[in-house]
Amino acid sequence: MTELLSRITIDPAICHGKPVIRGMRYPVANILEWLSAGMSQEEILKDYPDLEADDIRATLAYAARLSRVNRQEDLAA
Repeated sequence: MTELLSRITIDPAICHGKPVIRGMRYPVANILEWLSAGMSQEEILKDYPDLEADDIRATLAYAARLSRVNRQEDLAA
């Protein structure tokens, strides 16, 4: 997991400090939105050849890590 998460970088000079993939201008949030909209990993990799399969796995691992909180509020409200 640590190796995957090392693909996620945060730099104030890149995308306003949002988490991105390997210092490139691919915000983690964008990749999550593409996946939640129904794009497959294969479609994403075809559309964005700079990305690798492990980048998408890292994005999911990062999101899973962020979801581990002590208390969750209702997001549907």
